[in-house]
Amino acid sequence: MSVRRIWLLLVACAAASIAPSHANAQSWPDKPIKFIVAAPAGSSLDVLARMIGDRLKDRLGQAVVVDDRPAAGGTVATDMVAKSPPDGYTMVISFNGPLAFGPHLYAKLPYDPQKDLAAVIITSSQPNVLAVNASLPIRSVKELVDYAKANPGKLNYASVGNGSSSHLTMELLKVTAGVDIVHVPFNGSPPAVTATIQGETQMIFAVMQPLQAQIQAGKLRALAVTTAKRFALLPDLPTIAEAGYPAFEALAWNGVLVAAATPRPIVQRLNAEMNAILKDPSVKSALNAQGFELVGGTPEDFAALIKSESDKWAPVILKTGARID
Repeated sequence: MSVRRIWLLLVACAAASIAPSHANAQSWPDKPIKFIVAAPAGSSLDVLARMIGDRLKDRLGQAVVVDDRPAAGGTVATDMVAKSPPDGYTMVISFNGPLAFGPHLYAKLPYDPQKDLAAVIITSSQPNVLAVNASLPIRSVKELVDYAKANPGKLNYASVGNGSSSHLTMELLKVTAGVDIVHVPFNGSPPAVTATIQGETQMIFAVMQPLQAQIQAGKLRALAVTTAKRFALLPDLPTIAEAGYPAFEALAWNGVLVAAATPRPIVQRLNAEMNAILKDPSVKSALNAQGFELVGGTPEDFAALIKSESDKWAPVILKTGARID
C-alpha cells in the first residue's frame, strides 16, 4: 500500500471517529435530560434547579427531569455526573462543597472536580447568613462569641452537610473567634433548619432561602452575613467583618456541570440557554426575593471559580483541621 493511500486511510478513520460526536451534538437534545441535584428536595439548590429546569424544558423542547441525590454532602451526585456518558443528557447542579472543598477534606475523593467535569455555568452566589434560635439571649455576633466563650463545648451548630459551605464557614468562625461549638451535620438545609428552630442545635450558617420563613416567623434570629461588604439583597444585616473580623468572607456558590468529554457545542448551548434563563426578569425577581443573587457567565468563568476557591480554601481547611474521612 502506498504512503498516500495509508495517509488517506488514516484521515478517513479519524473523520469517522469524530463524525458521530459531531452528529450527536448537532441533533442534541432528542430525548429527556436528567438534572441531578447535589442536595435534598426543598433545599435552596433544589429550588434553583427546578426553576431552571422548568424554563429549560421549554427552551430545548425536551423534558428536564430533576433528581435529588443529597448523599455524602453532594459528592455522590457530583460523582454520578463525572462518571456519566459525556453526551449532555446528564448534568448536575453542585456547589462549593463537592467542587472546591472536597479535594482537601477527603483522603480519597472518587472524582477530580477540575478534570472529570466540564463547567457549564455559575448559577448563583450569595453569602451564608448566621442565624440563631430566637430563644437565645443573643442579638449580635459579639454576643454570640461572648456566650460561646462562657459556655465552651455546650453549644451545637447545624450544617447542611459535611464539607458544605455551611460547615466550613462556621469552622472558620470558630478558629477566627476562638470559640468551641460542636458540629452537628445534617443531610441538607430542611432538617438542619428544623433542628435549629427546635433547639436541638442553637445556630446555623446557611443561605437565606431556607431561613427566610423562620426568621419572619420569629423562630430564628439573623445576626450577620458572610460577604466582605453588606449584601445588596439583605442590606440591614451587618457582616461578620463588621463584628471585628475584617478578613472574614465566605460565599456559598453553585453551578451546573456535565461530564468532562461532553462535546463543546452542547456545553455552549446549555450555557447560552441558562444565561438567558438567569437574565429573565421573572426568574430574577422570584429568586432575588428568596435571597439568591444570580450570576451567569461563561463556562470558563465557572472553571476559574472552582480553581480559585479550591486554592483559597485549602489552607483554611488545613488551619481548621476539618476532615471527613
